[in-house]
Amino acid sequence: MAKLTKNEQRLKRHARVRETLSGTPEKPRLCVFRSNKNIFCQIIDDVNQKTLVAASTLDKDVKAEIEHGGNKEAARKVGEAVAKKALAAGIDTVAFDRGGFLYHGRIRELAEGAREGGLKF
Repeated sequence: MAKLTKNEQRLKRHARVRETLSGTPEKPRLCVFRSNKNIFCQIIDDVNQKTLVAASTLDKDVKAEIEHGGNKEAARKVGEAVAKKALAAGIDTVAFDRGGFLYHGRIRELAEGAREGGLKF
């Protein structure tokens, strides 16, 4: 059997986690995607198939505070931004979907930033 690429491994992890993890209107899913240059997150209600809140390093307010979108500092700012938007929308509890990425580095910084902003996982 051919060796899987890192992205194929990530997608298998993501599919395995998504079998049990789903967002509801009471507890939506905080989904994270990271690329080399940016990091993106959305709060999703899977029952109604709606994106409730989104934030990324490409947002004007976040982009003004950071130099580069692909580092831990930027990830923490995105976490704080999504928490602020979520609280404004009346969301305080979420299920964290790391998108198959390992929980360290930028993914962990985003989660800690969101917790500091007031979200509960």
